[in-house]
Amino acid sequence: MALDVATAVDAQEIVYELADSVSFYKVGLQLFTAEGPKIVSELVNSGRKVFLDLKLHDIPNTVAGAVKAACELGVHMLTVHAAGGSRMLKEAVEAAMSQPTSPIILGVTVLTSFSQCDLEESGIKADLSAQVRYLATLAKVAGCGGVVSSPKEAKALRSVLGSEMAIVTPGIRPAGSDASDQSRISTPAAAISAGASHIVVGRPILRAPNRLQAAKGIVGEIAAALPTSEIEMAGKLPA
Repeated sequence: MALDVATAVDAQEIVYELADSVSFYKVGLQLFTAEGPKIVSELVNSGRKVFLDLKLHDIPNTVAGAVKAACELGVHMLTVHAAGGSRMLKEAVEAAMSQPTSPIILGVTVLTSFSQCDLEESGIKADLSAQVRYLATLAKVAGCGGVVSSPKEAKALRSVLGSEMAIVTPGIRPAGSDASDQSRISTPAAAISAGASHIVVGRPILRAPNRLQAAKGIVGEIAAALPTSEIEMAGKLPA
């Protein structure tokens, strides 16, 4: 479950409302910038898993330092941009492995808001799906434990990455939901069927009149399609 909200109070209200239906939360740039490490520590200390989605992209030494700081918070997953290159990725992985508690380092491929036109505007002329595969391979070679991609690329990535690496897919919209600012989206069941190990759901739950009901509805969509699977969904849903 993505805690894409502005304050700790907002986040705490959501965690309280969803109760035991969710145990895995994503903390992104907005909430982390507003509230800092304290909100992460509060979630971890309450028994929740935290996916710290900061999409780190800087010189290798700086990223390695940030990874070590995240390890001290006890986060379960942490994102770095695969476009930062193999040296940065390797140093991020090595920094994580050097700590007593090592989060899964996820290499972000191409943001789910990007279309082919957006990619070309940024100066990359490659086909979008090919760029996702290229960056995912870079992350794998560097030792990352998983990647972040849109659900549209999950099937192709699973064949490239094998069964061990995590594939985390934002851009999840239950059937009939509005796409908002996302370009490459999928339903929860379709993403899991395509090979995603984790799905990230934010606005479809955050903006729902009844968040708990919306969360349970998403679990129901997955269960109906894959009744025997074990799933993590950025919630307990599972995360």
